[in-house]
Amino acid sequence: MKQYGMKKTTEIKPKTTAKTTALTIGRYQPFHLGHLKVIEFILQEVDKLIIGIGSSQESHTRDNPFTADERRIMIERSIRSLGDKSTDIKSEYIIIPIPDVNNNSTWVSHVVKLVPEFGVVYTNGELEKKLFCDAGFEVRVPQFFERDKYSATEIRKRIIWGTEWEDMVPAGTLDVIREIGGVRRIKSVYAV
Repeated sequence: MKQYGMKKTTEIKPKTTAKTTALTIGRYQPFHLGHLKVIEFILQEVDKLIIGIGSSQESHTRDNPFTADERRIMIERSIRSLGDKSTDIKSEYIIIPIPDVNNNSTWVSHVVKLVPEFGVVYTNGELEKKLFCDAGFEVRVPQFFERDKYSATEIRKRIIWGTEWEDMVPAGTLDVIREIGGVRRIKSVYAV
């Protein structure tokens, strides 16, 4: 795992706590096994994890077919299944929707206002790394888990094509997609 140094600014001060509280943000459209592996890894490293659902205002579109609440349920059910299998996870987590502001210069301060205190950010996004580092946060880069296989874009494509995708998502996500008619929704937004 790479760690990026801290660069202090006067605009935004990282929220710090005695225990390690971390933030990670993703769109999770849908939440897949790669996401779950990264979350599991982070939960083993920190005391508390804030999982931000990015683009939370978006739903029923090609890139963002699921609502923030549907994604939250996918994540909760999938993480719950980890508790049954792993004794290494002793961390707390919370899930918070984070709507877009479409302004890079205010995005970090926007996130800071929406979530509880944190001192570490886990991300693989180049822009997110830069923005959080510039704001003075410690940024850690978790390893991707089979990135070429586990991709939400690829999963949505497979759903449209009618090819195998179910083995790419945790059972919690699969259940939610079935319950809400997610396959039909994805096909319908691509038909427009």
